[in-house]
Amino acid sequence: MTEDLSGIWTLLSPEERRQVVDNFTIHSFKKNQIIYLEKEEPEFLWCLLKGKVKIYKDGVCGRQQILRLIRPVQYFGYRAYFAQEPYVSSASAFEASTLGAIPMDVVKQMIWQNPKIAWFFLGELSHNLGNSDSRIVNLTQKHIRGRLAEALIVLRDSYGYEDDNITLKIYMSREDLANLSNMTTSNAIRTLSGFVNEKLIVVDGRNIKILNEGALRKISKFG
Repeated sequence: MTEDLSGIWTLLSPEERRQVVDNFTIHSFKKNQIIYLEKEEPEFLWCLLKGKVKIYKDGVCGRQQILRLIRPVQYFGYRAYFAQEPYVSSASAFEASTLGAIPMDVVKQMIWQNPKIAWFFLGELSHNLGNSDSRIVNLTQKHIRGRLAEALIVLRDSYGYEDDNITLKIYMSREDLANLSNMTTSNAIRTLSGFVNEKLIVVDGRNIKILNEGALRKISKFG
């Protein structure tokens, strides 16, 4: 737990650490299993211990927009509680994942007791808000190539490579790539094929190998 909750653990007193241990529960989720749904009431501070999680919102015509990717060890699911509102997005497991959960009323009590915890979450929320602002601009102003290149770079920065140092350590359907890039699945497929023809990537089923990361970053930057 010291490693899994390292972001918060070092800020806690011995009594607060005991409080966390007594209220900490482990949950296992299968691939694509829902963690929470939009409009549900927030109950827990979630921490991804192992696996991959997506935060998403259902849009018009059943289309889904992936808002954020969660990697170990990141906290999520608490903003709505602080805002005193239901969830405005949903969360599900990209793959079999293990999560830890602490009831938000316990977190609230620790915040009242320890200002360092309040500053921790203030920093987390501020960081996420800054990323969201940048992502909104990128998704609305970049051309299709720039959006897909950015999605591939986000996957690389979030989850890294396999041992071969070129294969992304996440396996996404074309639909999920499209949902991450704010485009239709057909456009995602065509753009991926273009990157393959330019020898920037190699696609083998859901495996994507990045051959020229520098070029992808340039396309992502300039859109």
